Amino acid sequence: MANAVIMPKAGITVESCIIGKWEKKVGDEVKVGDILFSYETDKASFECESTAEGTLLEIFFNDGDEVPCLVNVCAIGKAGEDCSALRPNSGAPAVQEEKATAAVEEKKETVAVASTAVEGEKSAISPRAKKLAERAGVDASNATPTGPNGRIIERDVRELMENPVTAKTEAVAPATVTANAVAEEEYKDVKFSGIRRAISKSMHTSLSTIAQLTHNTSFDASGILAYRKMLKAAEGEYAGITIGDIVLYAVSRTLLNHPDLNANMLDDSNIRLFKHVHLGVAVDTPRGLMVPTIFNADQKSLLEISKEVKELAAQCREGNISPDKLSGATFTVSNLGSMGVESFTPVINPPQTGILGVCCTTDRVRKGADGSIQIYPAMGLSLTYDHRAVDGTPAARFQKELARNLENFTALLAK
Repeated sequence: MANAVIMPKAGITVESCIIGKWEKKVGDEVKVGDILFSYETDKASFECESTAEGTLLEIFFNDGDEVPCLVNVCAIGKAGEDCSALRPNSGAPAVQEEKATAAVEEKKETVAVASTAVEGEKSAISPRAKKLAERAGVDASNATPTGPNGRIIERDVRELMENPVTAKTEAVAPATVTANAVAEEEYKDVKFSGIRRAISKSMHTSLSTIAQLTHNTSFDASGILAYRKMLKAAEGEYAGITIGDIVLYAVSRTLLNHPDLNANMLDDSNIRLFKHVHLGVAVDTPRGLMVPTIFNADQKSLLEISKEVKELAAQCREGNISPDKLSGATFTVSNLGSMGVESFTPVINPPQTGILGVCCTTDRVRKGADGSIQIYPAMGLSLTYDHRAVDGTPAARFQKELARNLENFTALLAK
């Protein structure tokens, strides 16, 4: 009896996943544990292993299809075995059926076009292609004809619909090189990945629905730089603690005194205040920005925070992090200090009410108590807050207290 392989549920909050690429094809022999295909949520990428052994009989969804979780994706069994009962109720066509249908339709269309090829220039597009262009609202004259006698057939219109720029060509002799053709070679269109689409949607929603304002300030980083130097010289696990980890620790303690910034906006008139700090940490990955969460950061030691953020960042970059670890944050920290950024405007991750940007250190000059000129390393902090929930003065108080805690970090550790 044939067995179905279902789309895994990658986390309790995930409802559907997008198939990335099939690693097996119909007719291949597979064993339990073999990688069948890659798939991604809006936040991470994964690989689906086979849960059955036998021949891959049928594939129900193509690369790039969005598939609900726990729905049958393919069937595995004995060669020639009927697996039609395993096809999902959504009616999504099998890959091999799509190819067969497309081939039949293309053959039919080619015959139809060939039979009307003598009708003259006004018949340069097949009836099927013309109807499809009208339904899709595209100008069929921009399609590249591939049918007999230079006719535009249905597949040409579909190519135009999928690639409106690259499909457009001039109806001239093949030997003619137009300026438009040359220009097309200077760029390529790239479709957003699932993660990129999620980032795009989140950032657009954030900037269009939240009253955001940013304060830029700085503090004397001499203390934490000296402390970091001491840790680095020490042997063992403490040597791995970074300046970023120190900032995360200070933020997790400071936020407890500023509940409006450790919060989620439920709507325009309701806010949820949290008793503990669930700290989101922005991580750069090959697939785009990801923000894993350090839950209950205010209850963890500096070393625990340092270890956890490194583990989460590694999982993000490898693409195997659970989506459940990419949600639930009450405040986010984004660190661009290593890139030499002196100040920036971080964008709030809804429904949070604040995000802190950590900047690089720059040498500044100040007058000492004795009137002497001193040079010190100043580190920038950029706080973006939701003005619906937090006013300017309370936001500035948070920055002031955070700066004081960072300038006196060893005292903060003693609390």
